[in-house]
Amino acid sequence: MRTLFLVLVATALTISCQSEKNSDTNGQQPVRVTVKTPSVPEGEGYFTASGTIESEHFASLSTRMMGYVSKVYVSVGDKVRKGQPLIDINSDEIDAKKAQALAGLSQAEAQLSVAEKDYHRYEKLFEENSASQKELDDMTLQYKMAMANHERAKQVENEINALMAYSHIRAPFSGVITSKSIKMGDMAKPGQALMSLEAPGKFEANAMVPETSIEHVEKGQKVNVFVKSSGKSVEGSVSEVSKSSLNSGGQYLVKIELPESGLDNLYSGMYVSAVFPVSGEGTKKIFVDKSAIVTKGELDGLYTVSESGTAILRWLKLGQEIGDQVEILSGIKAGEEYIVSSEGKLYNGVKIIKE
Repeated sequence: MRTLFLVLVATALTISCQSEKNSDTNGQQPVRVTVKTPSVPEGEGYFTASGTIESEHFASLSTRMMGYVSKVYVSVGDKVRKGQPLIDINSDEIDAKKAQALAGLSQAEAQLSVAEKDYHRYEKLFEENSASQKELDDMTLQYKMAMANHERAKQVENEINALMAYSHIRAPFSGVITSKSIKMGDMAKPGQALMSLEAPGKFEANAMVPETSIEHVEKGQKVNVFVKSSGKSVEGSVSEVSKSSLNSGGQYLVKIELPESGLDNLYSGMYVSAVFPVSGEGTKKIFVDKSAIVTKGELDGLYTVSESGTAILRWLKLGQEIGDQVEILSGIKAGEEYIVSSEGKLYNGVKIIKE
C-alpha cells in the first residue's frame, strides 16, 4: 500500500513538472523584433516653439462708419483686384454731410470768383489813381478771406470723401478674400472686422517663444519649420523678434520668413513647429519614432529591451512632435534600445530575438 502511494506521488510530481515545463516553453516563445536607439541630432541643441502660418501681405478690413450694409460684392475665396468694390455701407448722416460740403464748396467758389474780380478791378483802378490805398487794401483783405474760405470748404469736402471711403470699401491690393463676417442688412460698427484679404505667394510663420528661450533667438537666424498637417519641413529665416510679452502671456512673438518654394498647398492658419538652434551644454535632445509609441489611456510608453533579453514597457513623458519623430523628455536615455516593430504580440517579460 505504501509503495502504491509513493508511485502515485512520484507520478503526480512528474506530470506537474512536465506541465510547468510546457507552460514555461509556451509563455517564453521568442518574438522577433526590430530595435533602434533614440536619435540625437548632431551639432548644437535646440528648442521648439508652436505657431501658425500667415500671409506676409494680409489685411483685415473694417470701417469707421456705423450703418447698414447695403451691398456685399464678394464671397470667401473670390479673387479681387486692387480698387475693386467689396462692401457698401448706407449712412444717411454721411450723405447729408456730403451734400452740405458740396453746397459750402460751391458757395465758397462763387465768393472767391467775385472777390478775385473785385481785387483785380481795384488793383487796376489803383494803378490809374482812381482808387485809394485803403480801398485796395480792403479788396485785398476780402480776396484773401475768400481764398481761405474756399480752402476750408475744400478740406471739409476731402474729410467727407475720406469718410465716404469707409462706407464704400474697396480692395487695398489684389488678392483673395479669406474670411467674411458681414452680410447685406447687417449693422456695421466702427472698428468691426468685416472681411479679410490676403495676397497669395509669400508666407511667414508666427511662433510664440517663452521667456526662458527668447535669448537664443536673433534676427536672421536660420530655423527649421515643420508643417504639422503635411509632416513636411522647410528652412526659414527669423525676420522679426518682439521685445515685449505684455499682451501675450509671457510669450514673445517671433516672425519667420518662409521661402516662396518648397512647400505646396500651404494655407494661412496651419499649425507649425519651429526648431531654433541653441548653443551650450545640456541642450541636447533625443527623439524616437512616433510609430513605436504605445498609448494606453492617457499614458504613453515604449517597449525597451531588458538585460535578460525581454521586452519591458517603459512609460514616457513626451515633448514636441517633429515630422515622424517625437521628443522624449523622460523615460529613456540616449543609447538605450527600444522596439520599433515586432512579428508577434509584445507584452512585459516576453522573450525577444533582435534582428
